[in-house]
Amino acid sequence: MRAGQSHRLLRVGEALRHALSDILMRGDLRDPALEGASVTVTEVRPSADLRHATVYIMPLGGKDTDEVLDGLARSAGYLSSHAAQRVRMKFFPKLIFRLDPSFDTADRIEKLLRDPRVARDLEHEQTPPDEE
Repeated sequence: MRAGQSHRLLRVGEALRHALSDILMRGDLRDPALEGASVTVTEVRPSADLRHATVYIMPLGGKDTDEVLDGLARSAGYLSSHAAQRVRMKFFPKLIFRLDPSFDTADRIEKLLRDPRVARDLEHEQTPPDEE
């Protein structure tokens, strides 16, 4: 669990993620930037008061990220109204779309692990000490 997030916020975020993923998977958004774009909703983080929700996304292959983010921002009203039919809440949060930074972090870690100096250190850790 992320620091400061309650189980309720995690449940709401996961319900919103599933609803938005289903809507995006149907592909009936009419924004030109989203036509033919496959978008993964990786996480939804609602604010503590549930008035806003940050939706972390990643287009397939990481292509056209700016255009896809702009298209999602333009389609936020449509996405909110359809998601509100699936996830019942007193007030539906305003959706804010962001690119998921975890993919960049994973790439950076992968590059570090491929570094010859790090690989050498990892080999030393995996080699069991000689028993005498």
